Amino acid sequence: MKLPSLELPVRIGWRDHVIGGAIGIAYFVALVTTARAVGFGRDEALYFRAGTEYFSWWLSVFEHGSSAFQQGAIDSHFSDNHEHPALMKTLFGFSAWLFQKEWPIISDASTAMRLPTMALAAAALWTTYLFGARAWGRAAGVVAAVSLGAMPRVFFHSHLACFDSPIMSFWIFCVYAHWRAQREGGVGWAIATGVLFGLALDTKHNAWMLPAVLVPHAFFVQRQSFWPNLRGGRMPIPTSVVAMAVLGPLVFFALWPFLWNDTLARLQWYVDFHVHHVYYSIEFFGRNVFEPPGPKSYLPVMVIATVPTITLILFGIGAADRAWVGARRMRAWASRLLRRVDTNDRPEADAAETDLLIALSILIAVGPFFLSGTPLFGATKHWLTAYPGLALFAGRGFQLVQAAMRRALPVLSVARSRLAEAGLYASVLLAPVAVTAHSNPYGLSTYVPFVGGTAGGADLGLNRQFWGYTTQNAAEDYLNTKAPPGATVFISDTTFDAWARMQDERRVRRDLRAVGAPHEAQFALVQHELHMNEVDYSIWVALRTDAPAYVVVHDGVPIVSIYRRP
Repeated sequence: MKLPSLELPVRIGWRDHVIGGAIGIAYFVALVTTARAVGFGRDEALYFRAGTEYFSWWLSVFEHGSSAFQQGAIDSHFSDNHEHPALMKTLFGFSAWLFQKEWPIISDASTAMRLPTMALAAAALWTTYLFGARAWGRAAGVVAAVSLGAMPRVFFHSHLACFDSPIMSFWIFCVYAHWRAQREGGVGWAIATGVLFGLALDTKHNAWMLPAVLVPHAFFVQRQSFWPNLRGGRMPIPTSVVAMAVLGPLVFFALWPFLWNDTLARLQWYVDFHVHHVYYSIEFFGRNVFEPPGPKSYLPVMVIATVPTITLILFGIGAADRAWVGARRMRAWASRLLRRVDTNDRPEADAAETDLLIALSILIAVGPFFLSGTPLFGATKHWLTAYPGLALFAGRGFQLVQAAMRRALPVLSVARSRLAEAGLYASVLLAPVAVTAHSNPYGLSTYVPFVGGTAGGADLGLNRQFWGYTTQNAAEDYLNTKAPPGATVFISDTTFDAWARMQDERRVRRDLRAVGAPHEAQFALVQHELHMNEVDYSIWVALRTDAPAYVVVHDGVPIVSIYRRP
């Protein structure tokens, strides 16, 4: 009896949605099951509060009708934290309402609020798989999707009710929809591009850089018809570009009610806030970087130190391959221009110009971090949008390695061939997955083994954390069991909102009282960052001891020190 074939059809179809969806669902489950270990940082606590307020306005529309649209009613809900758009905060509030009030299936309000970020991160892996599979093959798609999820910083930020992982997701959604629009024509994918661009705009200001990726690419794809039309007095504009220009701002405006009144003034304030953003400290090679100009080496060093090395190697192979193909195409174009024909060099054609699109998606995302005035305080989170493109080129690199292995191996039986293939997948995916799993919940402290891991990053003087989110770990490890009833705790870089949220969810004992200065405290915390050294000194003076009662560590590296008044 002939056994059924395990081979998938060549054509990418519904079975690939099953593969991509399975990768995404597995990632979503991993995020949800590890979420409680990740404490609350300064920004996330603000977004919890704002999300509740934002969604409550949408509920008020059904309760109060037209009166909810009055400026006072809108501003009373949306004035909080209006330096960022409304989409994700509204989804945070909606998710908490749905899964805690209407369907009370999630015990922690914070986990309910974090679900939209987790779901979008899972969808980003799904989309990355489809992109890689359609561009180069299923092997490229699988490795690209898993490699994207198996980056410690991506995994960390994909837990949070913040905007950095969501804008990464909307970035790749928009790039992929635009790519499909160029490949297949029609208006369906073009409209999807415009709508997704609007959702990206309503997520975070990084989205305003997307036209620098998509517009040049669209015109380059249509270059052959562009010039004849232009000479004929017609200005052909790609459909996806039109959709972005029309639908993007409409979606952005419609989903942010705060802009519905005093629109120009509020837009101007929004732009000014980010153009003239305040600076925060970040450590780099043992030096505290605050005001610009920042070191130009910051981004490449942090990429090398935080992205799994095998992923970067595969990216290098894939990017070099696509650059070589591009060079051959340029040579062929020059030969045609000079009326020279080289029949021995006929590079592959790509009507959708996939290589250019992915390269632009990476370069535009990282470009601002080589400018002297760009703040560096967010570390890698501010260029997460580059990582789907990086992962896609890594997937292409894996495909080339796979082909080379097949050529190098002698003829094997089907069983041995599949075993060799499985070993190749394991050799490039298991290590990133293991490093990422080990990083939780200290994703901001984790550095890859190439630089010595967490300890190597600390030895190099790279930033250990920010936002004060590790206070929860200090409480779980020490305060919850050692502090006497009603003890006062100086919470250092943690906000009172974050502390209150942790107490509401019984992550921190409810009787412990947070205070704002070391001299008021029986216990004092310091989250280890270079610019927090002054806090250490203040604690020594106020508590009359320089010996911590307990130190939270990750791979032997101090993360939080806890002092106790003698």
